[in-house]
Amino acid sequence: MESRKKHRVILLEASPIIVAGVRSLLSTHSEWEVVGSFPEVSHCQERLAVLHPDVLLVNPLLVDYSRRFHVRALLADATGMAVMALVSSYVDAEVMKQYDGVIEINDDASSIVKKMRQAMEARKAPADAPDNYELSERENEILAAVAKGLTNKEIADMLNISVHTVISHRKNITRKTGIKTVSGLTVYALLNNLIDQSEVE
Repeated sequence: MESRKKHRVILLEASPIIVAGVRSLLSTHSEWEVVGSFPEVSHCQERLAVLHPDVLLVNPLLVDYSRRFHVRALLADATGMAVMALVSSYVDAEVMKQYDGVIEINDDASSIVKKMRQAMEARKAPADAPDNYELSERENEILAAVAKGLTNKEIADMLNISVHTVISHRKNITRKTGIKTVSGLTVYALLNNLIDQSEVE
């Protein structure tokens, strides 16, 4: 009998019916195991480091996307897993871009499994797994300045470097963190103690 490593799945979804449905669908595929489900982001944040999921299925409506928070910034321990949107109602297409994949409410078990496999493979690609994920000291300085609302020119003047160098560092920050929005970077800076809450408007 073939022994296959189970892929661990966490659900971030408030609806017990949807959670039960996903659990039931995945139970028909032995390679997947739902190791936890949480109704709120804060509950999920506390358990990620302990449960080590391969895939995190997130209802985008539970994330404060109206303020453009990047889901990976809110889930600080989400660097190694595929983060997928679990969509049961309309969500803006721009919001969907931050996820590794999208599962629709009417997807069957085989579609869900296929999409989760694709998302996991995409996370393993070299472009999404840089050799040096850690930000340099200079990148941390620039990230903190961006989070405080400074422009590229203001950052360049403050650090005595060129605007071109600031832009180059910002590209590296985006590549390493996977975060493209200023609000997402702000949350990242707060979570990593690069800035204080009082320094943000």
